[in-house]
Amino acid sequence: MPARSKARKRALDILFEAEIRGEPVLDLLAERSAAERSPDGTGPPPVSSYAAELVRGVQAHRDRIDELLSEHSQGWTLDRMPAVDRNILRIGVYELFWAPGVPDGVAISEAVLLARELSTDASPAFVNGLLARIKDLKPPESGVPESGGGEAQAQA
Repeated sequence: MPARSKARKRALDILFEAEIRGEPVLDLLAERSAAERSPDGTGPPPVSSYAAELVRGVQAHRDRIDELLSEHSQGWTLDRMPAVDRNILRIGVYELFWAPGVPDGVAISEAVLLARELSTDASPAFVNGLLARIKDLKPPESGVPESGGGEAQAQA
């Protein structure tokens, strides 16, 4: 598995665990980053710099990411989405709008692969469709769409 794919999975693990346990994401990231594997190779996997960047980025932009997901998911609220899907989508949206150097197609396909590996049979199509709708809101300059303007931009 390529390094960035592993980093995305590790970031998902941290985001998911923090949500399920009700812990602050950045505290859990710091704890996982400080943990070392024992000499026999057991213990938590290391947190790569890209995994940490993803977790910090999702957390820094979480309100806007969740707003975009809520505005553009059809028939689903964030609370109704499986926690795995919700966090995969958060990573995908972060990479679409705030991760320079990650092509849109890569951000979406990596999210779909995570959903295929870790979630329900319906999740890959849901993740693909929602991220594709959100990607279409992205201005050519790679900016983030303004709050509440998504519908107007999508219809323009």
